[in-house]
Amino acid sequence: MADQGERHASWLELFFDLVAVAGVAQLSHLLHSSPGWSGAGLYVLCFLAFWTAWMCFTVYGNVAAGTTQALPVLAAMMGLAVMAAAVPEIHGDRAKVFALAYVAVRVLSDRAWRGRGAVVVDWPVAQMGAGVVPWIASLWAGDPWRYYLWALGLVLDLVVSFTFNRDRMARAIAERQARASERRPELRSVTIARLDEAHFGERLGLFMIIVLGEGVLMVTQAMSELAAWHGAVFGTAIGSLALLAGLWALLLQRGFGGIPMLADTAPPRTMLLLHCLVAGVLAALASGMGELVESVPHGHVEPSARWLVCAAVAAIGVVGAGAAAARYGWLWGLRPLAPAVLIPALAGLLDPGAAGLVWLLVAAVAGQLLATRRKATGQ
Repeated sequence: MADQGERHASWLELFFDLVAVAGVAQLSHLLHSSPGWSGAGLYVLCFLAFWTAWMCFTVYGNVAAGTTQALPVLAAMMGLAVMAAAVPEIHGDRAKVFALAYVAVRVLSDRAWRGRGAVVVDWPVAQMGAGVVPWIASLWAGDPWRYYLWALGLVLDLVVSFTFNRDRMARAIAERQARASERRPELRSVTIARLDEAHFGERLGLFMIIVLGEGVLMVTQAMSELAAWHGAVFGTAIGSLALLAGLWALLLQRGFGGIPMLADTAPPRTMLLLHCLVAGVLAALASGMGELVESVPHGHVEPSARWLVCAAVAAIGVVGAGAAAARYGWLWGLRPLAPAVLIPALAGLLDPGAAGLVWLLVAAVAGQLLATRRKATGQ
């Protein structure tokens, strides 16, 4: 029975997450319309920026709980919506709009924390950060330098987020506060804010549901645009939905926060890093699944689309195997690793057509579910 004091996502948080629907949809279409390494690189930049901005206010809602102020959250939602709307023309002048909206959301995040007297050591980026400076500079830069500046800003944020020791940071803040209080006793004390990990895991899982929903949308939209429906079309579409259902079970039933096989006791920063990786890969997979359905009339799948979906399924499986190894020991990590890597590699090499490809990927996910069944059910 659930603890009576357990928190769940509020109506404001659920409404805010609707902007993730728009963002993931636009990012998936960006990868679909911009094949090649340059398109993949731009997708990574835009996804990291959108995810980071979304995460700043997800952390704010998690820590502030019942004292969350609706106005900054709704303003941030508008900024994220502008970022999503700018994605289709990210190669042109709307790149500046994208950057400006990103900076605005980050500034809003910093201002939302002011006056709370709290420092978030699990996600320090939420309270501004040096990573915003290159984004501001990019407003006066042209192609391709603006994208290099975006990458620099995101790298700075990642360094701050995942390399700073949170306990050491908390001690440094406490020591600095003690020295300041000696000089000026009237100063407000600073508290160390910690994440509510159960509530946070729910929010991260909801984001994964949104990404899986984009996969469903891409499949159904691609199917609706085909002139003729026949056995291969139905086989590919049904297999695609079966693959998404298998990933749902792997990410959410066998994992935590949308990360396969992750324990609910995992450190918050580990959870954040893996969530960013898995969500980005899953959104890329959603884009590729639409291409699989579109390719049925041609009788073959383009190598770029084929390897995209195979690599995405394999990457998610590798993350799950690593989480299983950390949770249960390295022998349990090896069990799901074989189907996670070998079957997608075989599917990519054989080029068995859209239906054959997607059902091989279903087998890869099913193999991972079977390999982890005993531990997941406590047997």
